[in-house]
Amino acid sequence: MGMELGIQGRRAAVAAASAGLGFASAKALADEGVDVVICSRDRGRVEAAADQIGPNARGLVADVGTPGGAARFVAAAQEALGGLDILVTNAGGPPAGNFESTPVDAYPPALDLNLMSVVAMCKAAVPEMRERSWGRVVAITSLSVRQPMAQLILSNTARAGATAFLKTLAREVAADGVTVNSVQPGLHLTGRLRQIYGDVLPDRPLGDPSDFGQVVAFLCSEQARFTTGVQLHVDGGDYQGLQ
Repeated sequence: MGMELGIQGRRAAVAAASAGLGFASAKALADEGVDVVICSRDRGRVEAAADQIGPNARGLVADVGTPGGAARFVAAAQEALGGLDILVTNAGGPPAGNFESTPVDAYPPALDLNLMSVVAMCKAAVPEMRERSWGRVVAITSLSVRQPMAQLILSNTARAGATAFLKTLAREVAADGVTVNSVQPGLHLTGRLRQIYGDVLPDRPLGDPSDFGQVVAFLCSEQARFTTGVQLHVDGGDYQGLQ
């Protein structure tokens, strides 16, 4: 018998969850009896993903790559579910590149995608959580926040900003029963990883997305009520620092 997380009947919005780690997180929550709304830019993909997750899930078409789109997704999820208890922020990554190859005007869209979308979703969801004295925010970011990755200067920059925002928010709402944490994945065996590496996968341990989803679900649990302001790396030991 697994641990009962105490969140059956809660309501969650999981962004960018038609595949990969977002999908795994939504599935883990739905398996705990949470009513879940997921989104994707593609109707066919999001509806197929919701069907795969099960009867507790429904799919919405939304683009969370801009603050406006991100806020509209949360508003639509609130309307569909009658309110939100759990928010899992997520989005794809910006284009690859280094300092030399990346023009200045590439930064604002990357900040919108991986920083401002997180701010906008929290702005839309957290006030209601504070009023009810219960809420969970979990942001899917990247190991690059701790250990910047070569050729990903846009992602490194934007996600570091999101981490600082989330840590600040966590302290502000801790007394209101709302927790705010981020999960920093290393390499997991997702469709995106196969897209990047093709048939020649990295020679290191690769994570199972469903295990990652279970970590997200635990951070949304009753048992995690005193865990907030955490940046948890889930990376199979890739991170080499002591802090």
